[in-house]
Amino acid sequence: MPRDSAGAYAAIHKALLTGLLGHIGLKSEEDAHYLGARGIKFFIHPGSSLIKKAGRWIVAAELVETSRLFARCVARIEPEWLEQVGAHLLRSHIYDPHWEKGPGQVVAWERVTLHGLLLHAKRRVHYGPLDEKLSREILIRSALVEGEVGEDWVKKWRFFQHNAKLMREIEALEHKSRRPDVLVDDELIHAFYDDIIPAGITTLAAFDHWRREAEAANPKLLFLEKEQLMRHEAAGITTDAFPSHLTQHGQQFALRYHHDPTAADDGVTLVLPLAALNQVSASRCDWLVPGLLKEKVVALLKTLPQKYRHRLQPLDEFAGDFCAGEQAMDEPLVRALTRAVDEKLALKLPLDAFRVGELRPHLQMNFRVLDEHGGTLAVSRNLAELRARYRERVAQVWQAGAAAVTTGVVAGVAASVAAGVAIDGVAAAGNAPATAKTADAQSAVLNDDSVIYTDWDFAALPELLEMKIGGRRVTGFPALVDAGNGVRLTVFDTQEKAQAAHRQGLRRLFSLQLAAQVKAIEKLPGLRDMALQFMPLGTEKELKEQLVAATLERTCLLDPLPAEKSAFVTRREAARGRILLVAQELARLLATIIGDYALLHKKLTTLQKVLPATCADISAQLADLLRKQFVVATPFERLQQYPRYLKAASSRLDKARNDPAREARLLAEWQSLGKPWERERNALQKSTQAETMNDPFMEAFRWLLEELRVALFAQELRTPAPVSVKRLQKMWDERMRRR
Repeated sequence: MPRDSAGAYAAIHKALLTGLLGHIGLKSEEDAHYLGARGIKFFIHPGSSLIKKAGRWIVAAELVETSRLFARCVARIEPEWLEQVGAHLLRSHIYDPHWEKGPGQVVAWERVTLHGLLLHAKRRVHYGPLDEKLSREILIRSALVEGEVGEDWVKKWRFFQHNAKLMREIEALEHKSRRPDVLVDDELIHAFYDDIIPAGITTLAAFDHWRREAEAANPKLLFLEKEQLMRHEAAGITTDAFPSHLTQHGQQFALRYHHDPTAADDGVTLVLPLAALNQVSASRCDWLVPGLLKEKVVALLKTLPQKYRHRLQPLDEFAGDFCAGEQAMDEPLVRALTRAVDEKLALKLPLDAFRVGELRPHLQMNFRVLDEHGGTLAVSRNLAELRARYRERVAQVWQAGAAAVTTGVVAGVAASVAAGVAIDGVAAAGNAPATAKTADAQSAVLNDDSVIYTDWDFAALPELLEMKIGGRRVTGFPALVDAGNGVRLTVFDTQEKAQAAHRQGLRRLFSLQLAAQVKAIEKLPGLRDMALQFMPLGTEKELKEQLVAATLERTCLLDPLPAEKSAFVTRREAARGRILLVAQELARLLATIIGDYALLHKKLTTLQKVLPATCADISAQLADLLRKQFVVATPFERLQQYPRYLKAASSRLDKARNDPAREARLLAEWQSLGKPWERERNALQKSTQAETMNDPFMEAFRWLLEELRVALFAQELRTPAPVSVKRLQKMWDERMRRR
């Protein structure tokens, strides 16, 4: 070869290196000198033509020490040449063996030195041939146990797919049972593979070759069984106890389980598309899933006052009996539990006996709302808040698709509509669905304002309509709507709206059918005098209307509401004979309330200048208690407490006049809770443009604040259950923490 070629240069210098390995040098990173063999330092002689371009690695013909150690007659070399000619002098250190998913083998890093000079700091090497035992161990642990393998291998290995699926199922059981110890640890899974896989296998290629031969004789050789992966039986963790979906009105919504007390989604999460945000029952969600219900019931029982709680012992047994019984999940859990405790103790619990605000987060349903594209829009445990926040967006989605009724009527009026009869002669629920054309006709009739009824001259209302909105089936809810001189039929997008409208519509229908009794109520003795005292709150006509409405609520509108004509007639005739008695009872209660209010109002007028802060607070309290339509809007159980609340306010004024300092201190204590609640209520009312009390917590807390007024300002009147600033503050703080 030519003498000046690269090959000749390499060959000559490799030959020279054979005898000059002690004269090699590595350029220092910090200074202009070179590091030589065995720790020496030297410089290139100033007379050398390579002094400024010698390169990182050099070899010198001689090393001469004068004023310093100089290298003379130097040449550039490649570090690879050193490995070729000085292999017998190299020092190698292999470290950090680890699994690499891509090549499917164990690799390590190699550190190579020659006479103390570093040739390679971290060179990748195949570790299998160097330590077969450890490499096999790493392969089993990393690839087969931890699943660090490429998709190509996974697609070929049925055993791997089977085992991974089993582990996912058992991990799901752990989240559902809220126990992290059901799945066995990695050591037991490793032992399973270790017993089967022969020695000497260090790569996935070698493993796959062995696997094909072994599975030819025994196809299930590497298949794990469920019992091998479970540390103990997960008793009770069944599909019935922990369903994968929640079904509402024929629609299925996914349920997801996660056990991590520090996570926002701890517990069970219901996944709701935006269009269906209003389609799920808040009361049903209150019951969670059967597998978590008992834990929630026990937790609720523990919040009872001691005088009730100790009589229910053992709580676990009582909770088990309650959960095992037939329960209607369309009512709030606390209401059903209160009824069960009442029956057990043969008494009536106070309305605020259960402190729901003290429950741990995982005992409340979590909600994940998905947008139109399936992305997560919001996550919260407060369904009412989510509905308020996205009310406008849900309305827009419904407005865009509400006209497209695609699958017809679920509970039948289709035949009557097709025959041209306005919802008459209806088929029973469960009949074959109507055609799209018939369903469109049904929708048109349901929304026709010109069809007014004064009696139940139509067949049973369908419970729901199936509609397609935003590419997803949703449910519409038919209802009777009060039209003044009668009722008409329409359909709503939420069950709550339909129920509220339907209740008013039924009330109107009953009042028309019981016209004689309604007139008798309006002529009850004493109403004219009561109306005079009622004037600050409304007119005589409004008083009579509220008295009639409240009477009909207690006589005709008890749950379950009539859904077809025979039930309506039965309820009407049953109410006909007792409606006046109930009206008289209500009138007596209202007379007491209005009379106490009139006396209290006079006191407030007298003391306005003397006790401005106290009078302002009591005036705000009265405005909230005796707001417009309070007779109908307030549950009868609460209305019965009004005389006590008014007497407490009157007693408070007397005490405040005698001890203003005490009044100021107690008022500050009450306002520490009342003001935050009021701000929250106003924010919710502004966001929802509706009543705040759609939120069960806010409703319950509102009445607790009324009881707190009694406990602070008029202790002699007593409260049904113990209340204190400290207890209510704890409940409020827990509510704020969860938001």
